[in-house]
Amino acid sequence: MRHDVIVIGGSYAGMAAALQLLRARRKVLVIDAGQRRNRFAGSSHGFLGQDGADPAAIATEARKQLEAYPTLDWLEDVALEAAKLEDDGGFHVRSWSGGRYQAARLIFATGVSDTLPEIEGLAERWGQHVFHCPYCHGYELAQGKIGVIATSPMSLHQAEFLTEWGDVTLFLNGVFEPDGAARARLEARRVRIEAAPIIRIEGRAEVVIEGGQRLTFAGLFTASRNAPATPIAQQLGCALEETPFGTQIRRNDMKETSVPGTYACGDAAHVPHSVSLAVGDGALTGIMVHRSLLL
Repeated sequence: MRHDVIVIGGSYAGMAAALQLLRARRKVLVIDAGQRRNRFAGSSHGFLGQDGADPAAIATEARKQLEAYPTLDWLEDVALEAAKLEDDGGFHVRSWSGGRYQAARLIFATGVSDTLPEIEGLAERWGQHVFHCPYCHGYELAQGKIGVIATSPMSLHQAEFLTEWGDVTLFLNGVFEPDGAARARLEARRVRIEAAPIIRIEGRAEVVIEGGQRLTFAGLFTASRNAPATPIAQQLGCALEETPFGTQIRRNDMKETSVPGTYACGDAAHVPHSVSLAVGDGALTGIMVHRSLLL
């Protein structure tokens, strides 16, 4: 069966895009590997109508609603390769299980991977006590002590910003040395600077620094380095672009990538990242794809 659209990635952005197309009675195939980026988090915040809900429950209910539409096919699999069809300008996608699927349009909603600082104990606490988005997790820290683990000079801005949510300490961790002007800005926001390297993270959010001192926080923040979670869009020829947070799929105002007929949405294609922004971006992308099918 040939579909109108194949959506690669069935998390929030992918499902939001698919919903618009299903409501336009288009045949849609969603290929999803089940690896939501926020699968480590126990609650989702800042998403109107779902504030505080379990993100897994949000995704499960969303999929249930999509499956009520008869023109949806959902494949639990990994999309390995996408290529253009020579005859009609459509595309085929090959999955890990060996299936081959065809569609007139592709949507990349693959999400992103997070490259984290190599600090013992950090990865295990990602999404639970170590965060990246203050709007998603800052309020719940109750204006307590917040540690910011530097990953680049951009961490200065993260530390300044987080003073809206608590009492901030910036751990330089050997990444960079702020100049006088930067230190003055941090001092004006009452940000403490800790130059000693981090040895490990223990407990909920307890930072052990060189010399054995332990500093306890309500939560920790760091800026991970992002890239599309799979290389499938790049392998097809879609151009990437650099952002302060890493690389993302380049697209135009119509959400179309550099390869005509392919589109991108969600964290893989825009910053900043959050569930609510991903849903909105996915919905608009689905509308743009439907319009392209009418031309």
